Order: sequence, then structure tokens, then C-alpha cells
Amino acid sequence: MHPDIKAYNAAQEAAHREVCDLLAQEIDKALPKAESEIWHAHPVWFLDGNPIAGYSKQKPGIRLMFWSGADFEEAGLNVAGKKFKDASVFFNDASDIPRRDLRRWLKKAQTIQWDYKNLVARKGKLLKLDL
Repeated sequence: MHPDIKAYNAAQEAAHREVCDLLAQEIDKALPKAESEIWHAHPVWFLDGNPIAGYSKQKPGIRLMFWSGADFEEAGLNVAGKKFKDASVFFNDASDIPRRDLRRWLKKAQTIQWDYKNLVARKGKLLKLDL
């Protein structure tokens, strides 16, 4: 686990720390080729410079987000808007994390991606990557 992500997780209250640690372990395991870092103040995993998955502490709990999750067609993920292709879910306890679902979502995250890496260069236009 990236040392900065370890520090981020350690700074959370006990229940949320467990959620963060479990998410980081599962993401690291499912995305072994991904690079991880603290990006915009929270842990994010990237494949070829493209943000794939991450989590952050928010008022409702720990928000697990997939940048291209809207196209996963998964009932367990909430799609917030229409401009971007992200989807997320909140957890407050590690026991609430559906590990089988999480692993399926992480597999989809590798094959279903929108090109956020070049969003600025394309002046806000998102393109789906052919993987």
C-alpha cells in the first residue's frame, strides 16, 4: 500500500479506518498494475494515468468511487450525474462491503474506462477507451 494512502487511512476514525484499509487492500489486489497516490486529497488508483477507483471520507461515510462506474450497469452503485461517467457507494463499516460485488466492480473498472486523463486537452469532452 502506498505510504500516503496508509497515512490517510490511519487518520480516519476506527470504523472508517477499517473500511479504508479493506478497500485499499482489495483495490491493490485487483489492480496490480495500477499506480496509487493521494490525488485531490484522497486515495486514487490509476491505470496508464487514467483515474480508475478511489475513496474519500464524506459526511455520509467512506465513498468508494469508480470514474467509469456509470457504465458498469451495477445496481449497487449510484450514478450521480450525466456529464461524467462516475458511480459510487458509501460504507460506514467494513462488514457492509459486499466483497464479491467489489471484486466484480474492480474487474469491470479495468475493461470499462472513459478517458479522464485527456479530459482537459479535449476541452471537457469524454471519450470511451477501447480496451
